Amino acid sequence: MSVIVEVNNISKLFRLGTFGSSSLRQDVSRWWNKAVLNKEDAFFQKNVMDGQDALYKNYLWALKGVSFNITEGEVVGIIGRNGAGKSTLLKILSRIIAPTEGTIKGKGKISSLLEVGTGFHADLTGRENIFISGNMLGMKKLEILKKFDEIVEFSGIEDFIDTPVKRYSSGMYVRLAFAVAAHLEPDILIVDEVLAVGDAEFQKKSLGKMKDVSRNKGRTIIFVSHNMQAINNLCQKAIWLKDGRVKANGDTQTVVNDYLSAHQQKLWKQEWSINDAPGNELIKILSVELLPNFMEASDVIDTRVSLTVRFRFSNSVTTKLAASLCLYTLSEECIFDIVTKPFIHDKGVITGECTIPGNFLNDGSYYFSIALLNESLNTLFILPECLHFDVEDYREGTSYFGKWNGYVRPSFPFVLTGS
Repeated sequence: MSVIVEVNNISKLFRLGTFGSSSLRQDVSRWWNKAVLNKEDAFFQKNVMDGQDALYKNYLWALKGVSFNITEGEVVGIIGRNGAGKSTLLKILSRIIAPTEGTIKGKGKISSLLEVGTGFHADLTGRENIFISGNMLGMKKLEILKKFDEIVEFSGIEDFIDTPVKRYSSGMYVRLAFAVAAHLEPDILIVDEVLAVGDAEFQKKSLGKMKDVSRNKGRTIIFVSHNMQAINNLCQKAIWLKDGRVKANGDTQTVVNDYLSAHQQKLWKQEWSINDAPGNELIKILSVELLPNFMEASDVIDTRVSLTVRFRFSNSVTTKLAASLCLYTLSEECIFDIVTKPFIHDKGVITGECTIPGNFLNDGSYYFSIALLNESLNTLFILPECLHFDVEDYREGTSYFGKWNGYVRPSFPFVLTGS
């Protein structure tokens, strides 16, 4: 596949607090020198670029030295914390703003979905808004007419298509807005956080549509999201931005795991006094602890190590109680949910303990949540994300050292025999 987007060392400098140079004459002079005479913009002098002068503390590098290539038909995820420069990068790629330094080369038509509902007018009907929004996103009238029935069907609001959108629920509004954008036919589609809105059914449908556009129609997609599961499911490659720079660029699962691990503190033990303990009038959690049963004199949890989870809580009534222990990946995918049988417990301090055997979990980052339940298994209190840990890789008897598939890596009896 050929390179369709080439980003070469782009940087973007913003001036905080004021716009322009406070003088119309200076602004016109700057525009003339830069746009017409092709001269360097004196407004961003060398000492500003290098950040050497304290007088330029009101300047912010939103991006600095960002470079990467995207090949035709590739789906690339852009990840990073708020303020990392993701939206600035998308605006530059969408030609909404220009970079301060660097160049971007691209081939083909680009369409951007940076805000769901672009072009919608509250007083117009869904039908009218399809034509207005589609036109603003780059579709011609004949193209909209051709795809109109498909757009309406995808949105799932056929019965309300001639109703003013101001009477739509937020979910209906989002469905129609994305349905329009999903039927664009650019060579490159830039999408920013579209899956952060809408219900689970809509998000699944949207993700499936983008997969179809990429895999079956060969379109290139640049996708920004804080939903790491969506990034893993949709993208072949991920770019991690940190403080305006590229921190990592490569295989999606590797980059996402590195990103999540970097922002996750390891937490093996928590304790509270009865006065500070999390809980309610029925339950007070006094301690939670992860106890690795190390095989050697080391402090590294690898795939061989069994893990014991122990917790203590104060019970204020005599009643039937049960406990739930849930294990999750950092992208919030549940590995298991173990529940004890309900049993009558007297008032006082109760201890819970569960051991996860070695050779069960794959390498990766995980966390536990603990919940206390009543006889009907309704939640009395939940302590979310109370223990965090990493599992390191361990291999023996194999020459394969790539990433092992799955979140579990059990050691079951499994042999080959001759005839």
